[in-house]
Amino acid sequence: MTKRTTALTCIALALGAVPSFAQGFQPPCGNGLPSYSQLKSAIAQATMAESSGLNNQMWATIVNRDGIVCAVAFSGTNRGAQWPGSRVISAQKANTGNAFSLDASSYSNGSGQGVGLALSSANLFSAVQPGGSLFGLQESNPVNTRVAYAGLSSQYGTNDDPMVGSKIGGVNVFGGGLALYATGHVIVGGVGVSGDTSCADHNIAWRVRNILGLDHMAKTAALPAVGGVSGDPARPDNIIFDIKENPSGGTGISAGGFGHPMCLNTSGSSTLPPVEP
Repeated sequence: MTKRTTALTCIALALGAVPSFAQGFQPPCGNGLPSYSQLKSAIAQATMAESSGLNNQMWATIVNRDGIVCAVAFSGTNRGAQWPGSRVISAQKANTGNAFSLDASSYSNGSGQGVGLALSSANLFSAVQPGGSLFGLQESNPVNTRVAYAGLSSQYGTNDDPMVGSKIGGVNVFGGGLALYATGHVIVGGVGVSGDTSCADHNIAWRVRNILGLDHMAKTAALPAVGGVSGDPARPDNIIFDIKENPSGGTGISAGGFGHPMCLNTSGSSTLPPVEP
């Protein structure tokens, strides 16, 4: 090996090049998380079932509990049938749903959430506005742009999407991101959906989670229901529409602190499938 080759190798290592997973590498996404084909089928079904918003095609992303991207898929006939910018947003939403939700394992020594706490990305909107209890949260955990835009565009939304196998990061504070709960109310990751109004994104993400069977949050004989802020135990992390006009101007005021704005052609959120035991 020449000095020049050695130097180039060292530079590449120092830059931390994003690894390629196009040669069949499978990321560490066990724990019953869906495969690419399962996600592809679910986003197609969920998009077809939802008619609110703009009725657009959609992107969907799954991450595991560590925030590693497991699968990326789209519902349309090709990657340009959905807003191209929504690919990364769907991953950001998946990361958010996972990153700010908990299960009962969070409780120990008198602290934590004994029944878990599921927060959808939609639940965060009001809390991050100026004066909100979580103001600034949306600026934390930025998207890893080297992961988001790595690889060939022709691989986007395929089984070999370049994001798969890497941590995407990102915090999104409007509808479309949900935590995934396996049997026993155990959180195993998150799903994110993007491509339409944020209210439609939430509804479609909800349907995707239900189709994949990763919404085990309802009360069982042995377990209480997973906690949430929606006030609806059948839909604990559902989107909340309780924002009223601010008499002082600026951002509207959410009565409960976790509200989300209404969107164009908003409908159906209150009738989404209830979560499963």
